Amino acid sequence: MRKGLLKTTVALTAMGTMAFAPMAPGVAQDASLDPVVVRIGANDSFTRVEFAGVIGSRARIRRENRQVIIRVGSTAAPDIARLRVDPPPGVERVETRGVQGGAEVVIYLAEGAQAVTGSADGAVFINLYAPGQSPAAAASPSVPASGVVPVSVSASPERLQLRFDWAAPVGAAVFRRGEAVWVVFDQAARLDLSNEAVRDLGPATGVRWAAGPDYVALRIAAPENLSVSAAGQGAAWTVTVGGPAGAPGGVLLSRDEDAGPTALLAELAGAGRAVWLTDPLVGDRFAAVTALAPAKGMGSRRRLVDLTLLPTAQGLAVETATDDLRVSVQGDLVRMTRPSGLSLSPPTDSLQAAAQAGAPRRAPYAALILSTWADTGEAEFGARRRQLQADAVREAAEAEDNPRAPVEARLALTRFLIGTGLHHEAIGALNALVANAPAMASEPEVRGLRGAARAAIGRQNEALADFSGSALANDPSAAVWRGYIAAQQSDWTTARQSFAQGARAIDQFPPAWRARFGTAHALAALETGDMAAARSLLAYVFSQNPPASDQLAARLIQARMFELEGQTDRALAVYQAVARAPLEGLSTPAHLGAIRLRMASGDLTPTRAAAELEPLRWRWRGDAVELEVIRSLGGIYLSQGRYREALDALRGAGTRFSALPQSAELQQDLSQAFRSLFLEGAADGLQPVQALALFYDFRELTPVGADGDDMVRRLARRLIDVDLLAPAAELLQHQVDNRLDGVAQAQIATDLAAVYLMNRQPEQALRAIWATRTTLLPAALNAERRAVEARALMELGRYDHALEILGSDQSVPAREVRADLQWRRLDYGAAAASYEALLGERWRDTATPLTATEETRLIRAGVGYSLAREAAPLSRLSERYGRFIEGARSSGALRIALAGQGSGQSASDFAALAAGADTFNGWVAAMKQNFRERTGAA
Repeated sequence: MRKGLLKTTVALTAMGTMAFAPMAPGVAQDASLDPVVVRIGANDSFTRVEFAGVIGSRARIRRENRQVIIRVGSTAAPDIARLRVDPPPGVERVETRGVQGGAEVVIYLAEGAQAVTGSADGAVFINLYAPGQSPAAAASPSVPASGVVPVSVSASPERLQLRFDWAAPVGAAVFRRGEAVWVVFDQAARLDLSNEAVRDLGPATGVRWAAGPDYVALRIAAPENLSVSAAGQGAAWTVTVGGPAGAPGGVLLSRDEDAGPTALLAELAGAGRAVWLTDPLVGDRFAAVTALAPAKGMGSRRRLVDLTLLPTAQGLAVETATDDLRVSVQGDLVRMTRPSGLSLSPPTDSLQAAAQAGAPRRAPYAALILSTWADTGEAEFGARRRQLQADAVREAAEAEDNPRAPVEARLALTRFLIGTGLHHEAIGALNALVANAPAMASEPEVRGLRGAARAAIGRQNEALADFSGSALANDPSAAVWRGYIAAQQSDWTTARQSFAQGARAIDQFPPAWRARFGTAHALAALETGDMAAARSLLAYVFSQNPPASDQLAARLIQARMFELEGQTDRALAVYQAVARAPLEGLSTPAHLGAIRLRMASGDLTPTRAAAELEPLRWRWRGDAVELEVIRSLGGIYLSQGRYREALDALRGAGTRFSALPQSAELQQDLSQAFRSLFLEGAADGLQPVQALALFYDFRELTPVGADGDDMVRRLARRLIDVDLLAPAAELLQHQVDNRLDGVAQAQIATDLAAVYLMNRQPEQALRAIWATRTTLLPAALNAERRAVEARALMELGRYDHALEILGSDQSVPAREVRADLQWRRLDYGAAAASYEALLGERWRDTATPLTATEETRLIRAGVGYSLAREAAPLSRLSERYGRFIEGARSSGALRIALAGQGSGQSASDFAALAAGADTFNGWVAAMKQNFRERTGAA
């Protein structure tokens, strides 16, 4: 029940920024949990007091002389200690007092002080103005400067439309009394209704207007069978007589017995003023209550003992046979009472009247929908809905302070909404019921109806939450819905079990729902291999004579059955027929089935199939059909080598369908496609840069473990082959930093250091080696890491440190580095001996030409012996390898190196040989070959 609110003025639009005072820590932290929260803020103009919280936000405010009284529906008094200790300017004192069913806070205003009240942001508020302060001035005048309001008239034989163009928004009331339509505005003005303007009034027969001190009223004579509607936009009001009926509503009624004589309260947003008028033809007196736009009114007539509320297109219209009815506007509330109070019937009478009027009755099962719920009786749909909604609103208003009040009218409205397919509205009505009466959340019918409405609009998880309660565990109607949801989620086994549990309730549903359940059950039977059951269920569906859309859904299942039975021609014919339907949810899977069959028969090429599948991705989204389209399209793209398109298509589904079994299959397809590209060599036909870009764009698909590491090494090897060393190093660095540890990390770090060395970055190479030092590495890996570390130190000129690292290691990599170190240190004799040792017995195989690396070693050995003036070793070297000169790549350099300085060559010739015989390129080539061998690409 609502108390009177002080009228909210346009001062609310000019309040400025409020500086709320800090609250006590306990209040600030637990505000969301407290039933009543009092907040106080102030600026230079006024002080604002807010009542928030679950109960505080529903407080009622009224004004009695200089007292502002806030009634809170809680027996515990609100905490107003600060207001008592330090009253705001304009307040003499603040008190609390207990009343029946709640508590009241009384604010005593000083002489000349003002108060403005309202509600905003989930709280009710009072703005307190000290004497001398006042709310902001009213907006600019609503009447044009000429004093005349322009009126535009548009008429046809069936309709009359009048548009009133005010200078600023004004309140209006629009309603019918008998054969006259009344339009009342709460501003005094003259209306521009010249003889020419009203010459053609269409179905109306006359129009008269009159102005009072604070209003102007228009009376239009029009046949009683013409509907009336009103619309407000900005400062203009448009009134239409005839044509389609509007949708009035938005006015809530409640009783008020707490603030004096019994009164009737109407909650009318933006209420203006009550204007008393006298009908010039009838002679009786009635009241019109104006309100600002948008339009809201009474949907039907309300006849009480003392007054009658007329149906209105805007505002309120009150008829009364008494002389002492008082109609007052207090904020957004209109209060109607008499000095001795109104004679109102008990609250339960409306429930009995609703039951007697044939309100939708309770079903035998909690989640069962009855065919009779959609009946409108002798009334048309709109009138039936408005009647049930009005009863529900009245019941909700009367139950606002009593969570245990009856709920039958609200449940009757919900049944009607579900029965007529208005499932979203039904969910909203049930949520409002639960919010007002939390105990109803465990009521079987509430859970059953809300679950049914949610399932009907595809909110399967929310519906399952409603059906999962113990109260519905053994309810057969709930079992039917669980089976339906399981079929939507492709859980075929659960679907069949649930449908079997609810078998005795299925035939009590309306025919359309019987057909939908039968179709879902047939699909579950088909997917579990029970063809006979699927055939019988489809026959049951067709026997229900369901709507066209449900018949097409069943035909789609029938086509799938034909396909599984090998009757491809019949299946294709049905698929193509369903594909022509203007229903995307059915035509899309039908298109997919037809494409699948045409590809299998060779009538459709993969390229053409992909072109037809691509638009299907966007035509229907959000369920297993989209997943199947994506899988089919991705498979075609992969078969055509269109790897990026394939991965884009497969990844497009994301994780939106994680609850569907097909989602796991799609993720498996995506992973397998990535593996085939980067682990099985499918991407080897791409340019290395293209392969790298593809990998980076989809790197989240890299599998965890050895396979993922192998992918990265294979891709790095391809980059190294074409000297894209920086991207290769980045790939390997990511592996070392984020994916590996132990021996595997040490191995990849060694490869990374080698890549850094190839790219002439010895410092990074050392960091890679030093950051991954560990114990218990294999001997071969330790030797490889020592050789790489020593080579990096050598490149930095730290020769002694490099030799110290090599120690007594006699592995081939260590001997190669040691030889290069000796050469760098100008120890030519030792270096020559080391290079000759690396050649080993190669001189015996004269049939095979020397490799580039072997030629480099031979040149350095010859030059080293010459520079060290060691003739005997040089002579031996020349004797053994002289036969290789003619077939060598660098025959001239070999001839000079093996001839020695005594052959007439100048010192500059030997200097050129020493500079040109660079072993680094040979080492790089050897490392590339090593990478190929490790990744299986040798």
